[in-house]
Parts: sequence; C-alpha cells; structure tokens
Amino acid sequence: MAEATRSEPGGVEALVRLAHVVDRVFTDVARRHELTPQQARLLCLLVDGPVGMGDLGRRLNLEKSSLTGLIDRVERRGLAARNRDGHDRRACRIGLTEEGVRLAHETHGGVTDRLEHLAAELDPAQRDGLRSAVDRLLAESEAAEPS
Repeated sequence: MAEATRSEPGGVEALVRLAHVVDRVFTDVARRHELTPQQARLLCLLVDGPVGMGDLGRRLNLEKSSLTGLIDRVERRGLAARNRDGHDRRACRIGLTEEGVRLAHETHGGVTDRLEHLAAELDPAQRDGLRSAVDRLLAESEAAEPS
C-alpha cells in the first residue's frame, strides 16, 4: 500500500518535488554568475537591504560557523560587507556592495524569471490558489519557528 502512495504524488510529495525544482533553478542561475547556490540565495535575501546575521542564519538554515564562512567568501569577492548594527554594537548586519547589488539583482531576476516561466503554465485561478497555499504554508512555518 505504501508503494502505491509513493507513486502518486500527494501534497507533501509535490512540495518536496517543487523544492527540488527551486533548488535546481538556484543552482543553474548561480552557475551562470559563478556563484554557489548558497551565495545566490544570500544575495537574493540581501537584495532589499542589510540583514542581521541571526536572521540570515535562520532564513538560510545555517549554523553560525557555516554562515560566517559564507559571508567571508562573498566579502572576499567584493559582493557584501559586514556593518555594525546601529542599535547593538555587538551585532553586525550584512549589506551588499555596489557590485553585490548589481549581481544580486541579476541573480534574483534570473531566479524569478525562471520560476515565473514555470508558473505561466497555470491559469489565473491556479496561480491564485498556489499563491494562497504558499502564503498559508509560509505563515504556518514562521509561526512554528522558535523566537
């Protein structure tokens, strides 16, 4: 019985498959810009402005040491910089350099264009349903995260 369930993708299996598609899009776009997929994700998170290390770690699902190494590598490439937090001298926020902003916009645009192309196959009602379902899942996920 379990085998029959696996061959017919349900909601959860469909989400897993979708996650793999999104990962592949990030990998393909990153490769075009000589980035790792993690670097591409980081740039996409920073495209709207500086973000604190703690928030980046949670959003990228990285331990502090792994995040530090990732930030070190993008700093060496001249794409990002650590800046002291104005409210907490012990903390820093990661922001993009001028070159980082340019590459972040190209990377984010490449990822969103590819995903938009995939979603273009859906009719408007399906797109609205997808958006609604994703928004609800994200809200549930964020509510379940420890503070």
